[in-house]
Amino acid sequence: MAVKQKPPILTLTPEQESEANHKIKRFMEDRFELNLGSFEAAEILDLFTREIAPHYYNRAIFDVQTHLKERFESIESDLWALEKH
Repeated sequence: MAVKQKPPILTLTPEQESEANHKIKRFMEDRFELNLGSFEAAEILDLFTREIAPHYYNRAIFDVQTHLKERFESIESDLWALEKH
C-alpha cells in the first residue's frame, strides 16, 4: 500500500528548484563531505517542501496578521482623531 503524501503548500519555478537543489548538494558536500546526486537533492527538497515549509508559511501568515491588526488599529485611531465633536 502506497503512502499518500501531503501536497506541497508552495511550488517553485523550475529555475528556483534547480537553484535549491544545487544549494542542497553544495551544502551537503561542504558540511558533511557527501556528494549527492540530483535525485537525492530533489528528495531532500521535497521533504522540506512538504514537511518543513508549512511551519514557515504558517509563521509568516501569523506575522502578517499581527502586522495588519496593528496597522488597522492605528488607522482606526487616526479616524477617531478626525471625528468632529
